[in-house]
Amino acid sequence: MATILRQHAEELYALELEELRKQDQDKRPANWHLSPQSAVTYLIGGKLKNGFEVTPKYIGNKRLMEIAVATLTTDRALLLYGLPGTAKSWVSEHLAAAISGDSTLIVQGTAGTGEEAIRYGWNYARLLAEGPTEKALVETPVMRAMKDGKIVRIEELTRIGADVQDALITILSEKSLPIPELNTEVQAVRGFNVIATANNRDKGVNELSSALKRRFNTVILPVPDSMDEEIDIVKRRVESFEKIMELPAEPPALQEIRRIVTIFRELRSGVTMDGKTKIKMPSGTLSTAEAISVVNNGLAMAAYFGDGQLKANDLAAGIIGAVVKDPVQDKIVWQEYLETVVKPRDEWKDIYRACRDLGI
Repeated sequence: MATILRQHAEELYALELEELRKQDQDKRPANWHLSPQSAVTYLIGGKLKNGFEVTPKYIGNKRLMEIAVATLTTDRALLLYGLPGTAKSWVSEHLAAAISGDSTLIVQGTAGTGEEAIRYGWNYARLLAEGPTEKALVETPVMRAMKDGKIVRIEELTRIGADVQDALITILSEKSLPIPELNTEVQAVRGFNVIATANNRDKGVNELSSALKRRFNTVILPVPDSMDEEIDIVKRRVESFEKIMELPAEPPALQEIRRIVTIFRELRSGVTMDGKTKIKMPSGTLSTAEAISVVNNGLAMAAYFGDGQLKANDLAAGIIGAVVKDPVQDKIVWQEYLETVVKPRDEWKDIYRACRDLGI
């Protein structure tokens, strides 16, 4: 049997979820697999009473996760909002895994997402042969979540057209989904709720109506507060990647991760870490997710085109690719940063040479 490239959260962390359920003595809302307190422990990590270690899935402000979980115990839906790469989808998946034991009920928002992706669709062959019947009905993840009392995830909500977004209003306010063709409706079972994600870079694409906004509680996920916090996130995610991909490379030295994170944080903030030098900011977000991608790509280079040890020349192309999104504006920003910030740092001579050798 082929090895699954990426397991769902409830499969990958099945042992942790099972141990949490065994140790969980707090009150659980209807159809929840874990109590709210244990759901937060699953996300933030910690040691259980029996000594079992739960790994952190979200490294950041615990209060944000408490607010998110508490929201899902109410009749309001949850909107995770923030910059690209701030772990919105990651948190959404793990929340659904902890609460419903199922993170697979997803609607992916795009400009082409139609109302039938949220409400229901039809098997047109059966519809033509039998007319509108229950067997001809095609259930959406939203409908299945309502029937089973589970969490449904809607990714990139603001990418969906405003008229389609409003199909959620009745579902969120009345907790029912009318099916006028069958003269019936689906009523949500307790435990049902919605987690939506939205990217603040998409602000103005398809703004949520005021009626829809009122039905969501918004939790803004920020970029990591500190250097150490961001390094920890990158390190953990890279270790997971290495394990899954079985790369024939050595684990990256913490020094290399620190340098990548330093570059990203300086360019993201427009000032060097010591606060002494102001620098131009590129057009891209330079998120933590992109830092993870740069290190992962570097490991692949080291494994298959190097000696297995991550070096500056394995990382250079990934760094430049992350920074230079606009070939004109960002190229100037990058060259200036390379000459004024990277070059003077004695311990960064290898990164400077590797990036210069690429001629970008």
